[in-house]
Amino acid sequence: VQLQASGGGLVQAGGSLRLSCAASGRTLSLYTVGWFRQAPGKEREFVAGISWSGKRTSFGDSVKGRFTISRDNAKNTVYLQMNSLKPEDTAVYYCAAHRSLEIYTTPFLQGDFGSWGQGTLVTVSS
Repeated sequence: VQLQASGGGLVQAGGSLRLSCAASGRTLSLYTVGWFRQAPGKEREFVAGISWSGKRTSFGDSVKGRFTISRDNAKNTVYLQMNSLKPEDTAVYYCAAHRSLEIYTTPFLQGDFGSWGQGTLVTVSS
């Protein structure tokens, strides 16, 4: 499955953005999807994840209570709604699909994800 992340941009602290992860090539509906981010000079980290059914979600500690994740399997798309953004949320955001069908395990480990989008840059100004 091929993924493309979009929706990034420049926003002021306290603002909101919604990222989209659109799939092509195969249906995304049977895959757990994760969002990860990489800030300049830092390692890539887990942000949020959602099971293939959408019934289970998981969030990184730094975004809990501010970000939500959802999916529309009819549109083959997963969304990351980011609210109350902070300058430390500045990063390139990547979406990725789990290597296996209908698998949801926590914690979300990057090595479990085999299809990565190209990333979308989010910049939060103070």
